[in-house]
Formats: sequence, structure tokens, C-alpha cells
Amino acid sequence: MRRIVSAERPDWRAKAAACGFGFHTIDDAPYWDETAYYAFSLREIEDDIEAPTEELHAMALDMVERIVRDEAALARLGIPEHYRDWIARSWETRSPHLYGRMDFAYDGTGPAKLYELNYDTPTALFEAAFFQWQWLEDLLAGDRLPPDTDQFNSIQEALVEAFGSIARTIRRPFRFAAVRDSEEDRGTVAYLRDCALQAGIDGEFIAIEDIGRTVDGRFTDLDDRVIGCLFKLYPLEDLFQDEFGRYLPASGLQLIEPPWKALLSNKGILPLLWDAYPGHPNLLPAAFDAGGELPRGWVRKPLHSREGANIAMHLADGRELATEGPYRGPCIRQACHPLTAFNGHYPLVGSWVVGDRACGIGLREDATLVTRDSARFVPHVILEEPRGILLA
Repeated sequence: MRRIVSAERPDWRAKAAACGFGFHTIDDAPYWDETAYYAFSLREIEDDIEAPTEELHAMALDMVERIVRDEAALARLGIPEHYRDWIARSWETRSPHLYGRMDFAYDGTGPAKLYELNYDTPTALFEAAFFQWQWLEDLLAGDRLPPDTDQFNSIQEALVEAFGSIARTIRRPFRFAAVRDSEEDRGTVAYLRDCALQAGIDGEFIAIEDIGRTVDGRFTDLDDRVIGCLFKLYPLEDLFQDEFGRYLPASGLQLIEPPWKALLSNKGILPLLWDAYPGHPNLLPAAFDAGGELPRGWVRKPLHSREGANIAMHLADGRELATEGPYRGPCIRQACHPLTAFNGHYPLVGSWVVGDRACGIGLREDATLVTRDSARFVPHVILEEPRGILLA
């Protein structure tokens, strides 16, 4: 694994605009960054990322089977009692799921280490599935990479295939929802709608704030049509706290992602996985946090947090890092396994699972050990002998 500097395509902003990638720059700071790329060997991809992703995914599904039958585990995850039977039913009926992203610390040496599962509302999808593939094709066409250069990326094909499978089981009408004012979320949903359309599902968009409710507790669109199935880029744990959340279990609404994903998007899954598979090479020791002083060599994370918010880190060398944010409540403690710096850049590998298959990666890099919402997305290639200026 190497980080290689690269000249930007002169027309990449125009290409981003043409395909609806409006969030390539956020708050006047670059989000998409093609001034460098990461090069992996095929062995690194297949043995160190793809295979562990599929193994961990199978382990995670096995944990769902255990948790839905364990009231103590559900309580430790902070699942409100009102939703527990609904979650269990969604698992027992195998309500279909679409996608998820595992975040790994990996630098080309040693096993990739799982930081967390993003299995409910994963983003950085369009840029991983589509725009970095376009970047690769442009560099190949311009003879800027060897002709046999590849990328671990069949995400779009997997999404279309998964939507095709879902199409046979969904309740119609089908709708896509996201927060009205989030350009990134709306862009992600627009991309997913396009993938669904390729699979024969024509689902309209509705802002999550515009979803209504009938007197008998069903959910409706702006034309007062009862929604049969809803893809929502909105956290399940937030739905549980929402004013209308209490109506979900009896509403008949089919959700994608399904209710059982609430068990995997919760960071409490990490200590449960460690307890079930102690010493697994791709897991980090983890436990539910009892509070008090954070020992050296550990990281504290809330059960529900995103984009590196509300993280407390006490490194083995005594350094301490902490981030602010809106997330409170119970936490877990995970062994500290710091990201490796590539000339001052700290890459986090996001490994995508669509359906039940590992199908691609996307990398975000930050200037600190914590990958925050300001982290940049950097493309990657599979290349045995990278060309360019090596930075690490």
C-alpha cells in the first residue's frame, strides 16, 4: 500500500457537476481530492480487505441472531423496549437489506483492524462507486496509468443486482427519503435511486420532514398515498426518538435499511463481537465502558456517533485526543490502534458490503488520527508497481 501524488484532471469539476456530484467541496474545503491516490497490490485487496470483510459480515449476521433472543444484550445496546419485538420480527422474516460499510485501519502490514460498522446510513457511496471509477477510466485513457491497472470496485453493479432482488419483496409504492437540507445525503439518495431504476424500481424522493401519518398510524407521502417501502438515509436510533417513531412497529411500513440493522450500526456490537470471537485478527479488544478515567491505549466512543464526533483517545504514549459533538449517552471502550500516517495523511479504508458481498473500497484521509466530517475522499487503484512520487 502506497500513497502516490498525482496531477488533477483539469476538467474534473465540470465532470462532477455533470453527474450531480455537488458536494465535492464542503464549506470551501476540498472533499474529493485527486492530488494523490492509494495503490494496493492484488494480494492486499483480496487477502487483507475483501476476505476479512466477508468473514466479519458473516460474524455480524450471526450476532444479530444471538442478540434478538437476548434481552440483556438488547438492553446493553440501548434498544428501547417498544422496538425490540419489531426488530426481532424483521430479522426472523429476513427483511431485505441493501448495503453497509466497514471502516478499517490498514497500512499494508498486518491484518486490517475493524474500527466500526456503518450498517444503517453509510455515506461516501457515490464517490466510491462511481466518481473514483470515472477517475480511473480517465487516467487510463490518458495513459497516466499502466493499462493493467484496476480498482477494487464493483459497487454499482452490486447495488443494481441487490435492488433487483429487493424488487421481488418490497411493498409498493417505494420512496427514497433523506433530510431536506443535506446536499450530501440527497446526492447519495439520488445515486441510489438511479441504481434502483436500473433494476426496475421507480421510487420517488421525499424529504424525511414531509412524511405524514394517517389516523390509523400508517405513513404517507405528500399526495397522501400510503408508503409501502421506504429507503431512508436517516438513523434508526433517531427514528426511535422521533415524535412519529412509536408508530413504526404497527405501521406496516417496510424499511430499508431494515430494523435489525439497528443492532449492527450500534457501536455496542464491537464488544459483543469481541466477546464472541476473542482474539480474532481483524477485531480490536472492546468492552462496554463503565466510565471513569480512560486508560492509556484505549478509545472511548458513544454507542451512537458519527463522523468522528465525541471520541476520546488516550494513546499508549500518553497523548490524549478528544473531539466535540452532539452525541451523549452510554459508550464503549476499544483498544487504541492508531491509523498510520502517510506523510502526514491518515487514511481510513471503508470496505463496502452490498447484499452479503464485499465489492469495493473507498478511502478517506484526515490530518489527524480521528477521521472527522472534514476528511477528504481519495481514490485508489490496484497496481503491482505504482508509478509516481512515493510519499510513504
